[in-house]
Amino acid sequence: MKGQPIMDQIRFQQACRKIMDNPRARNGIGTLSEKTLHAVLKEYFEPFEDSHEVRIGGYVADIVGENGIIEIQTANLGKLRKKLEAFLKVCDVTVVYPMIGLKYLRWLDEETGELTDRRKSPKKPNAFNGIAELYKIKYLLNEPKLHICLCILEADEIRYLNGWSENKKKGSSRCDYVPVNILDEIYLHSSEDYAELIPKELPEKFSSAQFAKVCKISRAAAQTALNVMTFTRSVERCGKEGNAIIYRVSDILKP
Repeated sequence: MKGQPIMDQIRFQQACRKIMDNPRARNGIGTLSEKTLHAVLKEYFEPFEDSHEVRIGGYVADIVGENGIIEIQTANLGKLRKKLEAFLKVCDVTVVYPMIGLKYLRWLDEETGELTDRRKSPKKPNAFNGIAELYKIKYLLNEPKLHICLCILEADEIRYLNGWSENKKKGSSRCDYVPVNILDEIYLHSSEDYAELIPKELPEKFSSAQFAKVCKISRAAAQTALNVMTFTRSVERCGKEGNAIIYRVSDILKP
């Protein structure tokens, strides 16, 4: 994509400070009308506020700038389908999908406003978890004007102390994500971009079980990611072993 932004940790920290330190924007964790993660990313990708929340046709775009439209979707990409269909008729669109690659858990006592210390979460999603999420907009992924940015972040997950367990943590509801650092940006514009992510340790022909093991994701996520990558012509099905479908990198991408 022309003018593709370069990951900038300093600019990201500035965006975090601007959102978190603005007394008019928030009176405390969880009170921001726009969730913190979304607000920080909007500031990071476009500090010029006049470019925020711009009406295009019957929809409002998060950002409209010289490189087209940027839509930041923190969950449920399926909600974007109609909006993307409309925007792609006008210009290039980049969908930013944030993923928490390094997560710390904190619990908020709603009565006292007290936050617990950070505790590192063992969960470590990677790019293939993000690709699996793209299934909900799969039919648009081969549109040349559509670009995907998987934005990998370090963040605190704030949860209310309202769970059913004795310490009120199990079964608690999420309050907010507070970004701390940006770890990576993975841009997907073409079949080649998806294929480049495939680990070299995989054999030439592989099953979803092998893919899941090497990529360190669940079998279900592996199957969904491979479904998406088949649609984008990054991988292709080349047979079966028993009930298992066998995949390989698409012939059209081989030198």
